[in-house]
Amino acid sequence: MPGIFKTLDKIRPAYDITYKIVMVICKLLLIADIAITSMAVAGRYIPFIPDPAWSEEIVLTLMSYMAVLSAALSIRRGAHIRMTSFDAYLPKNVIKFLDIFADIAVLALGLVMLIVGWQYTTTLGARGFYISLPKLSKFWMYLPVPVAGLAMIIFELESIYNHIKGIFVKEESVA
Repeated sequence: MPGIFKTLDKIRPAYDITYKIVMVICKLLLIADIAITSMAVAGRYIPFIPDPAWSEEIVLTLMSYMAVLSAALSIRRGAHIRMTSFDAYLPKNVIKFLDIFADIAVLALGLVMLIVGWQYTTTLGARGFYISLPKLSKFWMYLPVPVAGLAMIIFELESIYNHIKGIFVKEESVA
């Protein structure tokens, strides 16, 4: 059985690359968010700096990307919100089962976000336009939901795999 895990561990770099890509996207979105907000605030008080009408809608859109993508990133790090109060009182096998069950539930949420989010993005989002940027489709405002759903699915599959691997492969202790 451990042989199959060695084979499956070879796709770990794909998870690492996905994590790095999503992290870089979040960083770029944060930089853009700060730059646009700074320009908008400065434009209100400094006469020669423009205060674009579109800044608020774009900042909110960028924040929605960062919120859902950073939530997906937290899955990989195990930093998402979870209840661990009773872990000290429950048997280890029950905790492992509950961890896998929680991962499956979040995986299901990721699937819903991907499927339903894509439907909303391509229907409702494709028909609407930003008020301050009438040529820009609201497709971009709805897109973070299916993108984050896909990232959540990828990171949850890795998490479930790691839990299952933890059941069958014992960690080697360092002496």
